[in-house]
Amino acid sequence: MTDTPIPPRRPLTPEAERALAEAEARRKARTEDDRPAELGGRKGPEPTRFGDWEKKGIASDF
Repeated sequence: MTDTPIPPRRPLTPEAERALAEAEARRKARTEDDRPAELGGRKGPEPTRFGDWEKKGIASDF
């Protein structure tokens, strides 16, 4: 493994800074309740987020 230095990042443009700030504000304002309720879905945590791909020994595939 070589120890090559990482070049410094370029400064962001004002537009990029504004876009990042707006995205962060949207993430903070969003809640779990903003999502529509799933009809007939499984109970418990979201399997795609928590890696729970089976229920009662039966693996499910989306």
